[in-house]
Amino acid sequence: MNIRQTLTGTGVAIVTPFNQDLSVDFNALRTLIENLIANGINYIVSLGTTGETPTLSKDEKIKIINYTYDKVNGRIPVVVGVGGNDTQHVVDELKSLPLEKATAVLSTAPYYNKPSQEGLFQHYKAVAEASPKPVILYNVPGRTGKNMEPETTIRLAQLPNIAGVKEASNNFAQSLRLLIERPEDFLVVSGDDDLAMPQVAAGMDGVISVAAQAFPKEFSQMIQYALDINAKEAAKINMQLFDAFLLMFAENNPAGVKYFLSQQGLVQNYLRLPLVPLSQPIADKVKDYLKK
Repeated sequence: MNIRQTLTGTGVAIVTPFNQDLSVDFNALRTLIENLIANGINYIVSLGTTGETPTLSKDEKIKIINYTYDKVNGRIPVVVGVGGNDTQHVVDELKSLPLEKATAVLSTAPYYNKPSQEGLFQHYKAVAEASPKPVILYNVPGRTGKNMEPETTIRLAQLPNIAGVKEASNNFAQSLRLLIERPEDFLVVSGDDDLAMPQVAAGMDGVISVAAQAFPKEFSQMIQYALDINAKEAAKINMQLFDAFLLMFAENNPAGVKYFLSQQGLVQNYLRLPLVPLSQPIADKVKDYLKK
C-alpha cells in the first residue's frame, strides 16, 4: 500500500463525544462519522489528541476504535492515534490495541519530557519497529514543547515502516524544507488548519484537520482545489473559514471545535477535565460567526 496515495486529501482528527455523565456518546460518534463521510472527507483519524486521549481508559480506546471501524465499514481509511511520552508504553499499546483494520498509525512526538533530536529519533525508531501498521510522525511543538527539526524527520523517513509526517509546527519555511528533502513516497500533511490551504498549494499531500469536522464539505473542497492548483477557488474558501479557525483554537482544542459541533447539533458540549467548555465571550463570537 502506498500511504502517500491512500491518505492524500482531507483527514479529520475526530473528537470523542461525551454524554452529560462524561461517558462516551457512541450515538454522537456515529452521527459525526456519517456526516464526515457524506460530505467528502477522505479519511478519519481516531484517537488523535483532539479525541482527548489522555483522559480515555484502555477499554474506552478499544471500544472507540472498534466502533469506528464498524461504522466506517471500509468506506474510507481509518488512521489510529497511538502516542505518548513513555516509549515503552507506546510500544505496549501498539501490540495490544486493535489495529488490524487501520490503514496507518499516527504517533505524536513525546510531550513534556522534551527529548533531544537523537531522543526523538530513537523513540520513533522503536515505535516503527513495534507497529503492525505504517507510522505517521506527528510534530506539534505547541503541545509537546519540542520541535522535531526537518533533519530529524528526513532521517526518520529513511527507516522502514515510517510512512509520513503530520507537520504542525506552524512554520511555513520548515514545511517547505520537508517537501524539498522528503523521499518520493513519503507523505507530508499539514496539521495547522490556518496554514493548510497554502501548504497544500505549495506541495503538501493534504491535511489532518480539526476544523474540517465542523465544515467537512467546504474544507475538503478547499483542499481539493489546492491539490488541483486552483488557488483562486481554494483561497476564497480559506478566507471564508479563516475566522472560524481562529475561534476554534482561541482557548484550546477540542473545546473550540466541540462548541462548533454542539451548535450544529452533532455532539454535546462536554469535555473531561482538565479541559472545560469554551468561555462565554468566545462562545458568543462562535454563534455570531455561524449566523453569518
